[in-house]
Amino acid sequence: MKIKDAVLQQLEENKGSYISGATLASALGVSRNAVWKSIKSLEKSGYQIHAVPNKGYCLSLQNDILSSSSIGKYLQEDLDISIYKSVTSTNTVLKEKAEQGAPQGTVIIAEEQTAGKGRTGKTFYSPKETGIYLSILVRPDIPAAEALFLTTSAAVAVARAIEDISGRPAQIKWVNDVYLDFKKVCGILTEAAFHMETDTLDYAIVGIGINLCLPKEGFPSSIKNTATAVFENNADSAHKKSILIAHLLNYFFEYYRDFKSKQYVKEYIARSMVIGKEISIINGPDSTDAVAIEIDDRCRLKVRFADGTQKWLSSGEVSIKIHEF
Repeated sequence: MKIKDAVLQQLEENKGSYISGATLASALGVSRNAVWKSIKSLEKSGYQIHAVPNKGYCLSLQNDILSSSSIGKYLQEDLDISIYKSVTSTNTVLKEKAEQGAPQGTVIIAEEQTAGKGRTGKTFYSPKETGIYLSILVRPDIPAAEALFLTTSAAVAVARAIEDISGRPAQIKWVNDVYLDFKKVCGILTEAAFHMETDTLDYAIVGIGINLCLPKEGFPSSIKNTATAVFENNADSAHKKSILIAHLLNYFFEYYRDFKSKQYVKEYIARSMVIGKEISIINGPDSTDAVAIEIDDRCRLKVRFADGTQKWLSSGEVSIKIHEF
């Protein structure tokens, strides 16, 4: 860990309290001059740090810059977290790292994506300052066919984390979208590589995009009637980004560590907003009407078509039909 990052970690752990330069230098095994240089570098990066003679340094409680340290103090997992101002796609960046041998638990977080990925080749709107965009690398020893469980467990983790910081009930639209007040607040895209010989996963990347605040200019016309955010503005979300991310990661890895039991599935089903609803099953430019009957313990969706026939779906995209009166 760089000295600057180590100093920031100490300041985050003592946020709002003073810690002397001598104490920092002793704890980190560096000189006081190295600590001072790190403090100046952090200030240039936008951190509000109070310096008082004979008291030391204090990270302001008003500071709300996202960092691995600001997230780490709420984490229950030992994860390798990297923060970026802007990337093409967190999934794309993490895939490159995965191919180079990055370990399980590597997490990429960006404040903006210029080419965010959605399902079926769609883009995910990812403007700066209003969203949380992250990807998680795991290397599970499971059949490729079970990759769906990573997506669905992530959906439950997101829903719980959002409720923790907002108090608003979150629902899940099969298979991978999280909703607030019947509007989409989060999308999840899992991409994986597998071994041809054994048909087991080499690695999987779980990409998560959350609309934290409403964009000042509003959502694009293509999604303005279907998208929403956890909070109305940045002021409401102050000091909550790090907590949300940490809770999300804690819940996700709680489920992942106990993957075989799939304890989260009951909650996934309970949070479903499609069961009993008339839906459209979307297949490219075409769609087929059906009724969503149930979700089983494999997270498959059972649907009934107009002719009475029924079918289990293990993947795909659906929309809930809205009747106007």
